[in-house]
Amino acid sequence: MSDILLYAGIVVAIFVGYNIGGATTGPAFGPAVGANVITKVAAAALMSVFFFIGAWTIGPAVVDTLGNDLITDSDIFTLEANVAVLFFIGGALFIGNYAGVPASTSMTAVGAIAALGLATGELDTAVAGEIALWWVVAPVIGFWVSGVVGRYFYPQINAWVAIEPNRDGDPMIAMDRSGLLPTIRFSEGASRRKSSGALIVVAIGCLMAFSSGTSNIANAIAPIYGAGGLELGPLIIIGSIAVAVGAFTIARRTLDTLGNDITNLPLTAAIIVAVISSTIVILLSAMGIPASFVVVATMSIVGLGWGRATRTTTLPDAAKGEETAVSIGALTADEEGEQLPEIGEEDTTDIPRASDLFDPSTTARVILMQNVVPLISTAAAFLTFRFVPFFGF
Repeated sequence: MSDILLYAGIVVAIFVGYNIGGATTGPAFGPAVGANVITKVAAAALMSVFFFIGAWTIGPAVVDTLGNDLITDSDIFTLEANVAVLFFIGGALFIGNYAGVPASTSMTAVGAIAALGLATGELDTAVAGEIALWWVVAPVIGFWVSGVVGRYFYPQINAWVAIEPNRDGDPMIAMDRSGLLPTIRFSEGASRRKSSGALIVVAIGCLMAFSSGTSNIANAIAPIYGAGGLELGPLIIIGSIAVAVGAFTIARRTLDTLGNDITNLPLTAAIIVAVISSTIVILLSAMGIPASFVVVATMSIVGLGWGRATRTTTLPDAAKGEETAVSIGALTADEEGEQLPEIGEEDTTDIPRASDLFDPSTTARVILMQNVVPLISTAAAFLTFRFVPFFGF
């Protein structure tokens, strides 16, 4: 019976890893895909490689945190309980991925594990409270830092970077397989500055994938490892392969959502989002907090889009002697070498609507689902472990 439960647990862990790949590929490479720097296939490949590197190097520390620190007595991690926990995690994440919204794997997983501890009276409330506090603070920091950058500093940064993505042409970076060995090929007409910027945004996406591996591998394998079913090394390999499958398949929906639907990201904006969100995630991981990677990255995208959409200027009306507040669309003028003006000096002709830069309805759907999915996992796990006699708690 224990062997059957172990195999069942591994299958469910693979399902969780599959959905982690679908949920985290979008925040890492959505900006690069949305700016047409790389293809979805290339994003999935890079996600797979760098997720595994992060999982293998730093991931074991986070596995230990979820397996030991959050729960005061690891004996409650029975094989039966582990299968149920992983089922709730995978099922909730699948709902988010199916809706095209990348839900937080850390919030979903920690919620299910915490529900097990709460139902059995073995939850370390101090650890859970610290994690929950940072989950609230970190996205707010990401949103406001990105919003401030988008509203006040984006024109200057864009003038330094001055990169325009090829939205209607081929991706800026692609693999050339015409020779004996595949090589990196840049799109025709790409300047050195554009090529450098494209490499930067891809490199930062790889860093975010690495950060995701350090924190999210635990969400798939920590319960199985805590029960002593398998050694950590094979579990990391199994979980990483499952993540890769999810990155190549279901992640296409979340890549569309974060790359195109929320906000129209030029390459400069993609770099800003990646820098801010990856920095926050790395700091959280260094503190030993299971990072809410998806929420931080998503709120950084939302913050930058909001900041750019609400950027205003006051222009004196020569006839009336009054000042008029105008939403500035010059933030989308990413022509190479163009020096964007300071606030108060913009050309107000041909200004797009704020909705062209920032989609409130899509944003509301994303934020709603990112909170609903963890709640589904947590509530279902608690009710099951508290009231179903099968688990013996």
